[in-house]
Amino acid sequence: MTEPIIELRDLSFRYYASKQDALKSINMKIFPGEWVAVIGPNGSGKSTMAKIINGLLIPSQGQVWIKGQLLNETTVWQARRSVGMVFQNPDNQFVGATVEDDVAFGLENNGIERDEMVGRIHSALKEVRMDAFLTKEPARLSGGQKQRVALAGIIALRPDVIILDEATAMLDPLGRAEVIQVVRKIKDQFNLTVISITHDIDEAALADRIFVMEQGRLVKQDQPSDIFALGQDLIKAGLDIPFTWKLKEALKARGVEIPEQIQSEEALLSWISQSYLSK
Repeated sequence: MTEPIIELRDLSFRYYASKQDALKSINMKIFPGEWVAVIGPNGSGKSTMAKIINGLLIPSQGQVWIKGQLLNETTVWQARRSVGMVFQNPDNQFVGATVEDDVAFGLENNGIERDEMVGRIHSALKEVRMDAFLTKEPARLSGGQKQRVALAGIIALRPDVIILDEATAMLDPLGRAEVIQVVRKIKDQFNLTVISITHDIDEAALADRIFVMEQGRLVKQDQPSDIFALGQDLIKAGLDIPFTWKLKEALKARGVEIPEQIQSEEALLSWISQSYLSK
């Protein structure tokens, strides 16, 4: 059986001066090459968990294992080379005067030699379709372009895992679609593991598995179709279900039987076109 690339064991966390835990006894396994989504209402502990995995916060109790190695003060820098993180606000991530400088920052901190650094920068920016913006100022980019540059900075470091911590939350629909398209491409190309912390239920629908969190606890984990089948229970918990799922349920209520394997909007539209509109 494949060993998990990330494992959380009985993980709890409490912020200083808080009277209750932000995370409560979380147990979770994430396997190499998976795309998992973590969803839940505000304050459910999603981003706190992401920061603990990346070593930005130290758990009150429990353990984090990354690639079979216990995360601690000794191993944290090695863990950060394995786990890259893209945050919600791209403006808070930039440190360079140009796109090239910004991608170079993490490589310099990791002691990458100049010749290799230049090659990685150009390769990473090409992967996210931002190589034409090499000398541009980050402040002059659109939100979607900024997040693609942030992704390039992570790709250049060649991690095994990318955490998207609400990375599309501040983007318009076009920018959000651009970033997700790039993530899907690089995930498949480099066999990356993706952890998407998100409020966007359509983004969560792309995952292999979904983890549902509520008040610091992991309350459910399953494949998207089984999670969305909870329907009103998700809505009562302050979440939502994708438009595609709502449409499927509405059509089923009218006697239209839709194959279970159809999950995406594109697949549903294609099936409707072939089944009805082409007749």
